[in-house]
Amino acid sequence: MTAEPVDPAFRRPWSPDPVRQGLANHTVEDILALPGDAPRVELRDGVIIVVPSPTFGHQTVANLLWMWFRQHAPLEYEPVTAVGVLMSHRDTLEPDVLLLRRPVVRESHYFDADQVVVAVEVVSPGTRRRDRLEKPADYAAAGIPHYWRVEQDPVHVHAYDLVGDRYELVAESADELALAKPFEARLRVRDIAA
Repeated sequence: MTAEPVDPAFRRPWSPDPVRQGLANHTVEDILALPGDAPRVELRDGVIIVVPSPTFGHQTVANLLWMWFRQHAPLEYEPVTAVGVLMSHRDTLEPDVLLLRRPVVRESHYFDADQVVVAVEVVSPGTRRRDRLEKPADYAAAGIPHYWRVEQDPVHVHAYDLVGDRYELVAESADELALAKPFEARLRVRDIAA
């Protein structure tokens, strides 16, 4: 039995450089220079973290929430998915849904935290700790005024407002979320359930 010759055009899938990972010296410029086939990543204190692919249910909830924002948010806001927040030169986050202040540069992947009105995380089994503890602390430190956490099975939405330097729960429901900020609205949770 003989091995097939390796096609010289074949390239291994991208993965983080272990030396640079150990040095923790990656910057947002490194992330922007990644090849097109690189996985979705976040940058945490100069270390590249590969973000797990969302499940079908996770994507459905995020996309339905994006649609809800699109239909209900005032025109000065723009809902987006699959983009990042630039927290610092060595830190980025990839929320599931963002509500941004307009105008929005359409070719951008990263947006400054001061342009973000609401950051939303849809919690999955592999992201519980980060979505419940770490990311809210990071978003609060960046001054993002609102954070929503969406739990699944069953879908339950928790809405937080930034008060001082931390988030306080202002509404939560598995039925209907009533909010005064960032705009007055009622979200029927069944409208975003997968």
